[in-house]
Amino acid sequence: MTAVQPRQARPTGLAASPSHVPTVPAPPLSLPPIEGESRLLVERSRPVRSVRRTLRAYLALTKPRIIELLLVTTVPAMMLAQGGVPPLTLVLATLVGGSLAAGSANTLNCYLDRDIDTQMHRTGNRPLVTGEIGPRAALVFGLALGVLSVIALALTVNLLSAGLALLAILLYVVGYTMLLKRRTPQNIVWGGVAGCLPTLIGWSAVTDSLTWAPFVLFGIVFLWTPPHYWPLSMRYRADYEAAGVPMLPVVADPVAVARQIVAYSWAMVAWSLLLIPAAATGPVYTTSAVLLGGGFLVEAHRLLHRARRGAEDLLPMRLFHWSITYLTLLFVAVAIDPLLH
Repeated sequence: MTAVQPRQARPTGLAASPSHVPTVPAPPLSLPPIEGESRLLVERSRPVRSVRRTLRAYLALTKPRIIELLLVTTVPAMMLAQGGVPPLTLVLATLVGGSLAAGSANTLNCYLDRDIDTQMHRTGNRPLVTGEIGPRAALVFGLALGVLSVIALALTVNLLSAGLALLAILLYVVGYTMLLKRRTPQNIVWGGVAGCLPTLIGWSAVTDSLTWAPFVLFGIVFLWTPPHYWPLSMRYRADYEAAGVPMLPVVADPVAVARQIVAYSWAMVAWSLLLIPAAATGPVYTTSAVLLGGGFLVEAHRLLHRARRGAEDLLPMRLFHWSITYLTLLFVAVAIDPLLH
């Protein structure tokens, strides 16, 4: 007899059909990037970062904070010349041309001073010191900005403003950086003439001429420059001494420096009052000139008092920062006064 094979039991219920077996979706796999893809992503992002860093380095060469301070004196001079608000297109063209001129002068200054910048803590991060930009590239960049500034002002403003911008570049690069800075303690006094020219550029942009009023504005900035810059030189005296730059605080004692700061401060405040008859200014400028000038003199005399006492810390940066506030607010008053008077 043939043995009968027992029949296997058939599964019942849900397990009877594979289609009824519940399935749980598997969690998404976070696979690590393929080595080649990861390297490609890094290589693609690196040029973007490099371009941004290079652009920032070129911008740093132009010293944007100094440009801002120069432009603070340009627009008020234009408004005083106009007796109100000049055409905005003219203001924009003047600011662009003036910024290019200042950027050119500052870049060429960095190029010429790259040897002493390596010895000063304050300038140790400049692009020519760190090597982010080469000397030849900086020279070409600075010259190109200068040419563009003169052409832009000549075409969009007038020839007088373009000529004054060229004069400002030459005075700062040749007069201050090349001839005065490393030779005389009075370097910043006469070298500061270049920083006064934006007042003349702003006035001439509106009138295509020069009168006594813009030269009063010029004189304010000229007399303001030493008591603005010498406190900074006092703070970084060791830097300038190490670099062999004979700034006044390097070659003179603190009391002598403070006395000169006080003398220039009094001259500046007195000169600022000459704008009242020269431009027929009203109470806004008159009040501002008196109050702001009084505050400046107080800070200057405090510096002299600390120097005479032989204070360990003369706190020169207090006067430095106040000098920036003074010039800004005084020229704001120059701009507002013709609107109200």
